[in-house]
Amino acid sequence: MTKQAGALDASTLKQRHRAMRDGQPESLRIRIHRALSWLARAEREPDDHDARYIFLWIAFNAVYASEFGFEQKEREQVRQFIAQLLKLDTEQQLHRALFNQFSGPIRNLIDNRFLFEPFWRAMREHDASNAWETSFSAAKKRVLDAVMNNDTATLLSIVLDRLYVLRNQLIHGGATWGSATNRAQVRDGVAILGVLVPVIVGLIMRVDSEGLGEVAFPVV
Repeated sequence: MTKQAGALDASTLKQRHRAMRDGQPESLRIRIHRALSWLARAEREPDDHDARYIFLWIAFNAVYASEFGFEQKEREQVRQFIAQLLKLDTEQQLHRALFNQFSGPIRNLIDNRFLFEPFWRAMREHDASNAWETSFSAAKKRVLDAVMNNDTATLLSIVLDRLYVLRNQLIHGGATWGSATNRAQVRDGVAILGVLVPVIVGLIMRVDSEGLGEVAFPVV
C-alpha cells in the first residue's frame, strides 16, 4: 500500500508529538503513545487487511476510550468524542478526509447491508417484517443529506457506526480470517480508517487539558 503524498503516518505523527509532549497531561501522552504504537503496527500489514483493520481500530480506541467507558455505551462515547474532534478541527481535515473518499469506500460502506446492525438484529430475531430495510433506506438518505449539507458530524457518526459493526464481526469471531465473503467491507474499512485514524491522532495532540478524561488502564 503506497503512502499518498502529504498523508500522515505513525512516524510523522511521532516526530510531531515529541515536540509537544512535555507540556501535555500524562493521560494524553499515554493515549497518543499507545495509539501511535498500534498505528505503526497497522502500517506493517499492507497485505493482511483483517489484521490491519483490527490494529487501526485499536489505535482509534486507544485515543478516545476513558475510565468511564465501561459504564457508558460505546456509541455514546464515540458521539461525544466526535463533538470534541470537530471543535479541534479548525482546518476541516476530517471533512476533507471523509468527503474525498465519499464516492469510493464510504459510499460502498453505506450501501452494504452487512454493516448495518438492524439487518443482523432482524436475522437473529427472525423478523420477516423487513423493517430493517426501511431503516436502512432512511440511514442512506441521512448520509446523502449530510453530504449535501456538508454535515461532517452526521457523516462521521454514521461511518463510524458501520465500522463498529465490522469491528464486532472481526473481534468477536464473527468472520473467518481472509474470508472471500467479507473482503469488500474489510478493504473499504481499512481504506477509511487508514485515513481517519492518523488525522484523529493528530487532532488529539492539540488537546490542552484533561478534556478526554483519564485513560481506562493507566500505567501503574
